[in-house]
Amino acid sequence: MLTGTTTPGEGVAPDYHHFTAQFASTPRGARLARRLAGQRMEEWGYPPASDASCTVALVVGELAANAVRHGRVPGHGFALSLALDTKTDVIRVEVADAASAKRPPATAPSAHPDGESGRGLLLVDALAMRWGWTPRDPVGKTVWAEVSCSC
Repeated sequence: MLTGTTTPGEGVAPDYHHFTAQFASTPRGARLARRLAGQRMEEWGYPPASDASCTVALVVGELAANAVRHGRVPGHGFALSLALDTKTDVIRVEVADAASAKRPPATAPSAHPDGESGRGLLLVDALAMRWGWTPRDPVGKTVWAEVSCSC
């Protein structure tokens, strides 16, 4: 896993925090992404049990799990990016994978009540202010969600 961070400091706006990391496309990688998102939220002033931290961790967990399950390409991992704008108290979560052909639906799909899966984007849709996806150059896609930290 490679990580890089940018936090307020010289040359960086004091109202903006950013974190990026690369993970293996495995269930362990998805769990680690969720854990690191929670740690980063705590470093940015949101305690682990706060609504904001729990919401961001859940959204990261769902998007990372989807990247592992539906966006896995052998030899490629997935990337997580968190960007917090402290002026608006909104965090943008982005999870990028290398699978160009497998795109998420335009709206959250309805899940079968007895199904064992299929609720991830429903949760993201319920928790995020908005979400969507964009193609990634040269290959892949980025699924993103914007979460209000003033829950």
